[in-house]
Amino acid sequence: MNRAEPLILGIETSCDETGIGIVRGRTLLSNTIASSMDEHARYGGVVPEVAARAHLEALEPAIRAALAESGVALSDLDAVAVTSGPGLAGALMVGVGAAKSLAVSLDRPLYAVNHLVGHIAADILDADAPPLEYPTVALLVSGGHTSLLLVRDLTSDVELLGETMDDAAGEAFDKVARLLGLPYPGGPEIDRAAAAGDPGAIRFPRGLSRASDMADHRYDFSFSGLKTAVARWIEQREAAGEPVPVADVAAGFREAVVDVLVTKALAACRDHGVPRLLLGGGVIANRRLRDVALERAAAEGVTVRIPPLSLCTDNGAMIAALAAELVMSGRRPSTLRFGADSTLPVTEIQVAEEAP
Repeated sequence: MNRAEPLILGIETSCDETGIGIVRGRTLLSNTIASSMDEHARYGGVVPEVAARAHLEALEPAIRAALAESGVALSDLDAVAVTSGPGLAGALMVGVGAAKSLAVSLDRPLYAVNHLVGHIAADILDADAPPLEYPTVALLVSGGHTSLLLVRDLTSDVELLGETMDDAAGEAFDKVARLLGLPYPGGPEIDRAAAAGDPGAIRFPRGLSRASDMADHRYDFSFSGLKTAVARWIEQREAAGEPVPVADVAAGFREAVVDVLVTKALAACRDHGVPRLLLGGGVIANRRLRDVALERAAAEGVTVRIPPLSLCTDNGAMIAALAAELVMSGRRPSTLRFGADSTLPVTEIQVAEEAP
């Protein structure tokens, strides 16, 4: 194996996007994504069984497309990588089964890695950015996860500072969009509606932000209460026979989510003496979140890193990138004993590493 610049194919099937990525060291060769979002839109959210079936149908064509785009053959690969967790169990099983089959048939080492840490690894594929410095605080925001991490080393030391205790931020966007009669997925729809609204017209609650919450939940998130507050506000408006100002509700809700995310992330930077913040996950596509993070971080002397938006959503390139870092750091491959782990802790960067 070429440890200097390993050629890795990564497979990501943790939710509703079939991601196949190919990297050579820290150089991105292909980021192929087949999304089943349109199928889930019929149900207003991700249906695990639909996602698993869609992965089965999309995997082979996506692998062929990635190989064609990158100009490499399966026989050229140095290793295969796959998301072991966290995510939807059935969806993960599809990717894990495919990765094991590829690794065995090609006689190549296999690296089973953590989906959340993969989102951090996406940053190193940005050819225009300087190398990632450690330690760094990472805020990962997606439909299924809202996590605040302290990254001392991408391949060996990632600490969970806090996470959502109920709804993830992206899930809250979807639910509030439904309350407002907006289609799925809710994030882009809320963003569009909020552009015409006044973020100060309605002040919705900021979950786990009171002084009494700071002792035990300083870095944790909660968006279920916010979602309920929006629902009650809409109900009261409708009961009074008054129209619901969709733009103002969307803007007020978005502002509450953004405020909590940025406040807690910068608190982590301040408390740990880390002047660096990395943003990742699909919700980072929200322009208001990026703008507020950049503005408030600059005021506190914190540098913000945001991977290219094409690498913020779930993708196989980030999984391949993390595996490449593991290879280059001398880590041994995973055994075939691992399985899909829907609750894999973020501290477990690689699963079932071979014994020396």
